[in-house]
Amino acid sequence: MAIVLFIILMITEIGFVVFELCQDRVKREWSVNRTVANLAQLFIYLVMIILPGIDFSFRFKGLFFILVIRSLVAGVLALINRKNDKIKKKVPIVFSAVLSGIIIMASMVPAFVFSDYQGRPLTGNYEVEEQEAILIDSSRKEEFETDGSFREVPVHFYYPENYAADAGKNDMKKLPLVIFSHGAFGYYQSNTSTYRELASNGYFVVSLDHPYHSFYTKDSEGKLITVDPTFIQTAMDVGNNPDAQYSEEEIYEITSEWMQLRMDDMNFVVDTMKDAAMGNYGDSWYFGKASEEEIREMISYIDTTKIGLMGHSLGGATAVTVGRRDDIGAVVDLDGTMLGEETGIENGAPVINDEPYTTPLLCLTNEPHHMEAAEAGKVSYSYANNVILNNAVEGFETYVAGSEHMDFTDLPLFSPFLAGMLGKGSVDSEYCIDTTNKLVLEFFNCYLKGEGTFSLQGSY
Repeated sequence: MAIVLFIILMITEIGFVVFELCQDRVKREWSVNRTVANLAQLFIYLVMIILPGIDFSFRFKGLFFILVIRSLVAGVLALINRKNDKIKKKVPIVFSAVLSGIIIMASMVPAFVFSDYQGRPLTGNYEVEEQEAILIDSSRKEEFETDGSFREVPVHFYYPENYAADAGKNDMKKLPLVIFSHGAFGYYQSNTSTYRELASNGYFVVSLDHPYHSFYTKDSEGKLITVDPTFIQTAMDVGNNPDAQYSEEEIYEITSEWMQLRMDDMNFVVDTMKDAAMGNYGDSWYFGKASEEEIREMISYIDTTKIGLMGHSLGGATAVTVGRRDDIGAVVDLDGTMLGEETGIENGAPVINDEPYTTPLLCLTNEPHHMEAAEAGKVSYSYANNVILNNAVEGFETYVAGSEHMDFTDLPLFSPFLAGMLGKGSVDSEYCIDTTNKLVLEFFNCYLKGEGTFSLQGSY
């Protein structure tokens, strides 16, 4: 519908210009007609809001303000020129129309890039509440800053709405805890549909940001923190640029630094959430404008004996290695190469941790990733995911046909354009994320709640 709206606005603009060029207008008349045309475009937008896909959201906010400002400016110019009887020249009329078209197009970029994504249907009995806080790790200095500040890890909570009230009335069970880590230059909302699906089924979900690895986040002073440009460039070179010519040893050193930062973040969040569930908050918490009372009450309902970890891409790799902790009950890796399980380089090939993986592990991969892993197995290449799954006491792996890397996040539904640039397959996006969420829920239900048994198809 965004394209339809844009076409109608452009037709209106072109029609106005053609009409004016066919007349010999004085500036007074042209200014009035310009005002009428601008108001007509604003009216068209307001009328089309009743149609699906057009609204006052961030996708159209820029357009709304542009249309309002243009109408106001045209009205002011009409007042200024109300006695001006000089002929309006043709060139300024054309220039005005071209400039209007450029401005309207620029203001509609968010509407073209992002879709009218409203989330996926929930299968649980609960509505979902959200809160957020920032955890401050006083044991670590922020390595991306030079001011000696401590590492801050923003955390975002998803949990059953009104659960505390229901629990008080019905002596309900405590909530399993699931902690999520996003991918490289991703951000905490990358898998919102997954968090909400889990929360609607009685889980307390924490999605953490890795500052400077996250596309953007904020610190406790409200400062906007964007992804580190060096990290972006290095990640792209290591992953997709053969001309960068990193040696295996250099790649190992680079990725080990990434993984250490992320694992430290996730370990810190696990420990801090466990302490908070026992009522021990210390000085690590910054609540800002969030409801501290509600957060504390809900955290008191967390069952610290039932903790699951999950993540996408680098976040999945983070979850796998942190998942070796004795207090972790289940781990989900969404299309992540398990870089944290590489312990070194020998004879130009990675050395993989071959200790048995005792935590139940679910790996969901895209189709090319799955095929590459299969080929690695045939030629006896030491690929981390293969080694860990082979040594897992309870390890599961499957793939979704036609999927690519970003299909295991909400991005293809939120922005098909960006997902296409970063890795979007031919699979139906709704099917892929719904299948992912279903398997994740069934897996955690089995290993964190003790409900039923878990099984997988070879592919979906």
